[in-house]
Amino acid sequence: MNTNRLIVALDVDNAQKALKLVAALRGIPGMFKIGMQLFTSAGPDLVREIIRSGERIFLDLKYHDIPNTVALAGVEATRLGVSIFNIHAAGGSEMMTRTAEAISECAHAEGIARPLVLAVTILTSANDDVVAEVGFGSAPSDLVPRLALLAETSGMDGVVASPREINVIRNVVKKPAFVVVTPGVRPAGAAFFDQKRVTTPREAIEAGADYIVVGRPILEAADPARAAQEILDEMELSAANSVTN
Repeated sequence: MNTNRLIVALDVDNAQKALKLVAALRGIPGMFKIGMQLFTSAGPDLVREIIRSGERIFLDLKYHDIPNTVALAGVEATRLGVSIFNIHAAGGSEMMTRTAEAISECAHAEGIARPLVLAVTILTSANDDVVAEVGFGSAPSDLVPRLALLAETSGMDGVVASPREINVIRNVVKKPAFVVVTPGVRPAGAAFFDQKRVTTPREAIEAGADYIVVGRPILEAADPARAAQEILDEMELSAANSVTN
């Protein structure tokens, strides 16, 4: 795993803005995230361009469909050269298992790097009310460990989960090197926007996150590079403290 745990979300609406941010932030984050908005606007060519420039990409499209469709989409993500992509754990064990198998077969057959495939548990914008509204009978704190265990047994490399659920995931999942990526991270004093289950970068790292994803607090800062570096410094200090304590 890359020791730089900061992933910057390129939540912008066109390739020009994204490339400008990548250039401004180069050398600070360990990875950039491309989500639905930017991918729909700019497509796979932008992913390839950023990877060719030497950066790593987390493709955040949250695939959720019939198993064959998701597995084939995973193969194409592998061929793009992304470092991480994700699918919804709620798609079930067959969807996750077939995707994990398909990308491993593709990577081996074509001699390319196999990306990490992560299962999305419960979105950080969802609280108890949202979860109940769509018909789940349990709170996020109960659903997340259940979905994490399902992801583990289905061959996922890790999960995407709120920083507030990292501890319960670590308590139930025993697979070595099981990766937890946490969005919903906000520096102290930053606005939550539409995120509900959030923590600070320091709290997320101390709880056991492997990577944290930060978007608007960096993108909307007067100096995005400085904002990103301050978050990275806070994360590295937390990691150093955890080693010495």
